[in-house]
Amino acid sequence: MKKLLITICIIFYLSFIIGHLSLIQAAYVLPYPSYMPGNKLYQVSKLIDVVKKYWSWGNIAQTKYQLSLSDKYLVEAKTLFEYRQYLLGAIALKRSNDAFETLPALVLNTRKEGKDVTNIVATISEAGKEHERVLGEMKLIIPSSFTWSPEKEQSTELSLHASVDKAIELRAVAVSKIEAL
Repeated sequence: MKKLLITICIIFYLSFIIGHLSLIQAAYVLPYPSYMPGNKLYQVSKLIDVVKKYWSWGNIAQTKYQLSLSDKYLVEAKTLFEYRQYLLGAIALKRSNDAFETLPALVLNTRKEGKDVTNIVATISEAGKEHERVLGEMKLIIPSSFTWSPEKEQSTELSLHASVDKAIELRAVAVSKIEAL
C-alpha cells in the first residue's frame, strides 16, 4: 500500500512538472565570447566554422548555423569595441551582418520545401530583437568615427555609428521579410 501511494505521488509530481515545462520560456541569449583575434586558437575556431558550414546539410541546419555565426560575431564585435579594438570590431560586425543577411533566403527555401518554419521565425525574431538591443548598447560606448592609423600604411576612417545603424536596419529588414513569409 505504501509503495502504491509513493508511486502515485511520483507520477502526479512528474506529470505536474512536465506539464508546466511547456509554459516556461526563456529570452533569447547570446553566446559567451569565443576566442578573440590575437589568440592562437582564433584561426582554428574560424576553420571549425568553415567545417560546420559544410557539415550543416539542409536549409534548417544552415539557418541555425548562420544565426549562431551571426550571434558569435556580434558578441565578438561587442567585446572588441569594449576594448577599443575598433578595426577588428568593425570586421566582426560585418561578418555578423553577412551571416544574418542570409537568413531570409534560407527561411524562404525551407518554406518552399513545405516545412513548418514557425519555430524558426520565432527564434529569428527574438534574435533580431536581442541583436538590436546589443547594437544599441554598442552605439553608446563607441565613438561616431575613428581613424585607424597603422604604422607605415595609410590611415583608414571608420564610421562606427553608421556601421551600427546599418546593422540595426539590416536586422529589422531581415526580420520583417522573414515574418512576412
